Amino acid sequence: MPQGTIAKLVLDRGFGFISQDKGDIFFHCTAVVGVAFEDLKVGQTVSFDIEQGKRGPQAVSIEPR
Repeated sequence: MPQGTIAKLVLDRGFGFISQDKGDIFFHCTAVVGVAFEDLKVGQTVSFDIEQGKRGPQAVSIEPR
């Protein structure tokens, strides 16, 4: 399971980006597991999986570490 840090959160639109070795990756608020999307913080370490979305790769099964 890859790990990264929350790079950006757009709370009012329900999405964000995770910074990882291969660049930033998009995620939707529904992909967060174990905590509310609103509880995530920029700079927080998370683990996640990557799946192909409608517009390219995106993070899923996002869990805070």
